[in-house]
Amino acid sequence: MTIVNVLEARNRLSSLLAEVERGAEVVIARRGRPVARLVPATRRNSTGAGLLRWLDEHRDDRRDRRTAEEIAEIIQAERASWD
Repeated sequence: MTIVNVLEARNRLSSLLAEVERGAEVVIARRGRPVARLVPATRRNSTGAGLLRWLDEHRDDRRDRRTAEEIAEIIQAERASWD
């Protein structure tokens, strides 16, 4: 496992992705605290079906759920604010 800080990850992204493609795991830390982990996509949930399965297994009914239409409206409003 490779641990890098955010600045190093930004500067070495291509080489870190190459490491991950070879099967390595890369942890990105901010101020010494791990915040993200890069792993090969084929390792877990690499397909849409895998992602949906994971979401079903890790359902959190406490979260506020929005419909696709609500999300589209939020995105449209955000884009309109850019003009």
